[in-house]
Amino acid sequence: MSVRRVALLTAGGFAPCLSSAVGGLIGRYTEIAPEVEIIAYQHGYWGLLQGKYVTVTDEVREKAGILHDFGGSPIGNSRVKLTNAEDCVKRGLVQEGENPLEVAANQLKADGVDVLHTIGGDDTNTTAADLAAYLKDNGYDLTVVGLPKTIDNDVVPIKQSLGAWSAAEQASVFAQNVIGEHRSGPRMLIVHEVMGRACGWLTAASALKYRQWLDTLEFVPEIGLSRERWELHGLYVPEQSIDLDAEATRLRTVMDEVGNVNIFLSEGAGVPEIVKEIEESGGEVARDPFGHVRLDEINPGQWFAKQFAERIGAEKVMVQKSGYFSRSARANAQDLRLIKSMTDYAVECAFRGEAGVIGHDEEDGDRLKSIAFPRIAGHKAFDTSTPWYTRTLSEIGQA
Repeated sequence: MSVRRVALLTAGGFAPCLSSAVGGLIGRYTEIAPEVEIIAYQHGYWGLLQGKYVTVTDEVREKAGILHDFGGSPIGNSRVKLTNAEDCVKRGLVQEGENPLEVAANQLKADGVDVLHTIGGDDTNTTAADLAAYLKDNGYDLTVVGLPKTIDNDVVPIKQSLGAWSAAEQASVFAQNVIGEHRSGPRMLIVHEVMGRACGWLTAASALKYRQWLDTLEFVPEIGLSRERWELHGLYVPEQSIDLDAEATRLRTVMDEVGNVNIFLSEGAGVPEIVKEIEESGGEVARDPFGHVRLDEINPGQWFAKQFAERIGAEKVMVQKSGYFSRSARANAQDLRLIKSMTDYAVECAFRGEAGVIGHDEEDGDRLKSIAFPRIAGHKAFDTSTPWYTRTLSEIGQA
């Protein structure tokens, strides 16, 4: 396939891979096809709809490696769904009566784009699929090659999403400092709320990383510096129901014996129950353009803290969210290796005209390939029978 001009965009929430993935794509094109022009739409589909982009110059190509040193996204993100015309009109991205897919398609035509690289989660890439299908139906040949970004690690059927390993590591670092607060008052309850709307992988992996850090330390229990006080005492994910009364009884014993309780909670744990409580009391639950509950506004961590605090006799309660801390970090070494393999393969697919989302296909022996868009879906459940997870629950007394 002849490739003259490539466009990049990043969309959805941040993950510790966006800057590096942009740098990786720019670097790979520069290595094997420096004649290919590259543009980057600003703030994802927001910029595409308005024709706002930056051109990747020779100076940027020379410095592409610097992007691996940063988190966030140098080209900007947003949450825009091209099939949600009402939201696009409300935000001033298209005019009343316009089809956002048509507006985006016409912009890509006007910009002479042959390949569009989307870096995002299932919403970003399925939106890209909608766009590619629209273009094909209207006689414009565009290859869309996506990269899977989500700290939740919940894209079907992809084994490992970019940025998830780094996010888990950073959530552990966040917890290391927050849990240090456990002696700031007697009978302290600390709730570490971790991102994960419908998947508990990040919460579980963060807990694993945190406890691995504890394993490297030496304690001085004689002065009060004990492993038990720094230990994780509760771990809750969306895939498992929570018996609040039973857990409160267990944690009350921990509080009485240890003097504090530390909990890792997925922000999606218990959300159906919280939403039901709000709606039954006459309240309204805010949702984003994709229909997702705005979790920041219902505060699952605060809700669970309230449920537990009185039951376990907590005198002081602290709820801290690690999401923005962990998702905006730079990629760690493990993710950098994964990003390199995926960006290199994405460029190969671009020249072959092979559309899809790059990833290790769990339904095909974990083979790295371009996975057809119709097979991409979100909210892959975390497998709670995973050995390291069940071992963690057993070791903290929550089996």
